[in-house]
Amino acid sequence: MTLIGTQSAATAAPVPASAPAPASAPASEYTAAVTKLTHGQATARLSAAGISWRSSGNCSDRNNPTCTSFEQVNLPTIQGAETLKSASGCALTITGGTETGHASGTYSHWNGYKLDFSPTSCLSGYITGTFTYIGERGDGAAQYKAASGNIYARESNHWDVTFYSCGGC
Repeated sequence: MTLIGTQSAATAAPVPASAPAPASAPASEYTAAVTKLTHGQATARLSAAGISWRSSGNCSDRNNPTCTSFEQVNLPTIQGAETLKSASGCALTITGGTETGHASGTYSHWNGYKLDFSPTSCLSGYITGTFTYIGERGDGAAQYKAASGNIYARESNHWDVTFYSCGGC
C-alpha cells in the first residue's frame, strides 16, 4: 500500500443532514446541518494533525472501492480523528473513508460519518482501555463507546469508527 499525499484546502459549505439522529447518537451533539469537506480539505487537515492514510489502489476516487477517499466526509468526522490522535498519542493510519464498497445506512462511510483505522497495538489498547464496551454488533464486531457518543467497532482487520461528534474538539 502507498501513502496518498495532500492537496490544498478550500472553503467548505454546510449541507443539510438528511435524517434525524438515531437513538444511539448523542442528541446534544447532533446538529441540523453538517459541513462536508472535499478530499483536499480533509487531507490537508489530516496531514497537519500527523494522521496518515493508505489506499490499496493507490488512489482517492470516491467511486472506486480500492481507493481511500475523503470526498464529502463530515467536518466532525475529521475533527474526531484529530481528537483521537491527540488524546491517544498513537500514530493513526486511515484505511477507509467515504469511498464506495462499505455498508450503507444513514451513519455510513458514504455519508461521511465513518473512518477505518489500522489496528495498531497503541490504538487498540487506547480504545479498549478508555472507552466503554457495549457488546457485539450484529456482525460480531466488539463495540466500544466514547463519552462523546462515538462508536469504535473492531472488525477483522481494522477499527470501524462512527463519528457522531468531533469527540470534544
